[in-house]
Amino acid sequence: MSHMVSFLDVHKRMLAAVIGDAAKDREEHLLRRKFGAREGDLQVLVDWYKELGVQEVVMESTAQYWKPVWQTLEEQGFHLELAQAQSNRGPKGRKSDFRDAERGWRRYNADELTLSYVPNPEQRLWRTLSRTRIRLTRDKARMQNRLEGLLEEMRIKLSGVVSDLLGVSATSMLRAIAKGETDVEKLAEMADPNLRATKAELCDALQAVKKLDPRYRVILQQFLERLDLNEEHSEALKKELAESLKPYGDQVERVAEIPGLGVDSAQQIIAEVGPGAEKFATAGDLSSWVGVCPGENESAEESSSDRSAKGNASMRRILDQAANAAVKAKGTVFEKRFRRILGRDPKKYGRAIWAVAHHICRVIWKILHDGVRYEERGDRRDPRADKRRAARLLRQLKKLGYPEIRTPAVQEASA
Repeated sequence: MSHMVSFLDVHKRMLAAVIGDAAKDREEHLLRRKFGAREGDLQVLVDWYKELGVQEVVMESTAQYWKPVWQTLEEQGFHLELAQAQSNRGPKGRKSDFRDAERGWRRYNADELTLSYVPNPEQRLWRTLSRTRIRLTRDKARMQNRLEGLLEEMRIKLSGVVSDLLGVSATSMLRAIAKGETDVEKLAEMADPNLRATKAELCDALQAVKKLDPRYRVILQQFLERLDLNEEHSEALKKELAESLKPYGDQVERVAEIPGLGVDSAQQIIAEVGPGAEKFATAGDLSSWVGVCPGENESAEESSSDRSAKGNASMRRILDQAANAAVKAKGTVFEKRFRRILGRDPKKYGRAIWAVAHHICRVIWKILHDGVRYEERGDRRDPRADKRRAARLLRQLKKLGYPEIRTPAVQEASA
């Protein structure tokens, strides 16, 4: 029985398609054809696939050009896979589009390709909302740095006396400066009464506004408008993601209960792995996909490195931030794990944080996959550890010739 499989080498303006019968596994029967990448060309590709009875389509792309192709084929009901380009590399001097596609077809049938996890269309939209908002947050940090550079050029040393340049007090003063205010006394009075900087310090930092070139005020106003627009867009995306995840409010709540996480990070996690983490059969599969577990680099039965492999960048960022927050929560299992690994060697800080991130990742899988709630056990001893310790002590006592001891803990351990 035939099983038609196609491999697509996807580029911006063209596609190199190869089709073959995986049941025969004979390369001389491979069909090759090039297509354009526009909507009309993709419809011709779909018709060709249907005419030949293609059931599976595997595509490879080094950029985002696979997305419109994937969406078009997904609507037609084809079984799709996305191969990582690194796993289909060919030798230098032996590379062409059809050679890449043929090599990919062979490697896919031999189960030698590394395949990427592509979620369903709805989850892909969640990811886009979440990741776009994170990019806006990064843009805000960059704009803040540029704003500080502009103020230095304007000889306004506000960042030297105010800890948060985008806080309420500093923003009020900057808006007034952009509108043309030159009285440093009035500007200093706009500060919050709880601000640590004194009025005299603020006046001294703002002295340059008295002789400020009006063109600087125009640039400052534009910076403030861009920051306002950034905040407005970020808030809109946050609300849109929350609205999209309303049907999965229970999952968001259960993930947010983990120390170090909150509602915002829980929404980002569900956008990345799905509300039930169905794609990952075990906690180890999720940890490996994220790239937060120890890696393997073994040769001749010796491992030269246990450095984690690269994985999902968004999840790694979230877990790293969550681990740094979780170890500060007193009495949690994560704090105890961190202290145990860190010991008295500050050089192990990164390793200890990464171990906690791995632990949090496995807890996330358990909560989403099995539908359970987080239960803190940091202040309680593990009964299994007590049982193992009692059994170990019993063996040691027997070796030393002591008579058999029958306490409840020992009886349970020997049972």
